[in-house]
Amino acid sequence: MSDEGMSLTAFTGLEVFLPNGRRLGRVHDAVIDAGEMSCSHLFIRETDKELVEGGVHLAVPWRWVRAIDDIVLLRWFPETPIPLGN
Repeated sequence: MSDEGMSLTAFTGLEVFLPNGRRLGRVHDAVIDAGEMSCSHLFIRETDKELVEGGVHLAVPWRWVRAIDDIVLLRWFPETPIPLGN
């Protein structure tokens, strides 16, 4: 994955897919690590309620991202639904 010439705003609105092809949601924003000046997470909205309890927004670590082009493809995602935090 090359991010050369790609701005973080280009990620906004892209659909996010799991390695098995299921749609997770849509990128709302990128979280920046100011110290490293790099993207640390993608903030995902419109999440699939079967994958994320309640369909809440989710921050996906950058290290889970495999590729970005017309979509975001993840290299990994937990097999069980992400539970709501209480």
